[in-house]
Amino acid sequence: MKLIIQIPAWNEERDLAEAIAALPRQVEGFDEVEVLVVDDGSSDRTAGVAQSSGADVVRLPVHRGLAVAFSTGIHCCLEGGADVIVNTDADNQYDARDIPALVRPILDGTAQMVIGDRQVATVRHFSAAKRFLQRLGSWVVRRLSGTEVRDATSGFRAISRAAALRMHVFTRFTYTLETILQAGEAGFKVVSVPIRINPGATRPSRLFSSNFNYVARSLASMARIVILYNPLRIFLVLGFIPIGLGGALLIRFLWFYASGNSPAGHIQSLILAVILVVVGALIWLAGIIADLTAVTRRLLEEMVERQRTDGPGHRR
Repeated sequence: MKLIIQIPAWNEERDLAEAIAALPRQVEGFDEVEVLVVDDGSSDRTAGVAQSSGADVVRLPVHRGLAVAFSTGIHCCLEGGADVIVNTDADNQYDARDIPALVRPILDGTAQMVIGDRQVATVRHFSAAKRFLQRLGSWVVRRLSGTEVRDATSGFRAISRAAALRMHVFTRFTYTLETILQAGEAGFKVVSVPIRINPGATRPSRLFSSNFNYVARSLASMARIVILYNPLRIFLVLGFIPIGLGGALLIRFLWFYASGNSPAGHIQSLILAVILVVVGALIWLAGIIADLTAVTRRLLEEMVERQRTDGPGHRR
């Protein structure tokens, strides 16, 4: 059994050595433990610090963003034969002593993805607005994914090989929400375990400039992944709105017609009703096409999974 701990890093020379030094080199249940740093086009000595600290390094030629660095790390870990992958941050925010607890549900076979729960309500350096938004966002992700994740934005997580093989991150913003939604859609068991955070790691986030910016981009990411994987449900709801309105106008017109009132003064309502029904039907048709596309995407993902399984570092 092999565990690879991956660290996406961008200009993290200040904290990276401390973060790597804190990582365990032996974890119960694993014969091998390796550390992989994904240098996301850093302009400082991030790669050099990682190498001198004993980590393997993959370098991206230019800065691509956290999601791309995460995906690159997952691909390299799979090629390296990882049975379980742990993702953590380069700023030493998460307490590495919790890694054994993080991987335990996967080793026990009770989960395929484990999210570290920072218990944001008790994190002192989070503002009240940030704590509220974190809880609200996690609630939305739970509803959309059908999982019981308590801290959806936590980057401290363990992923089984089976789940990693099915993982495809489309956004370049962040992987945290999208991977949970994908896991839920794929039927994987996702659980949370309480973790500790290091109080000194309070560097401002580089992902977003404000809470509003983060919420807007997160909502866009969630909407995109839901539409990608379950479009028919969304389009059926959207199409029902104009069809419902059009049906109501049509019933109103027929009532005037049947009651003997002159329907001539209500021709506009009839025309609008027909337009609304046609628009709703077109939305439903778009949903059917999108659903067929989603089926094709799932088949392609299964093909990619088989290719990954048969590639370097595969396990049988």
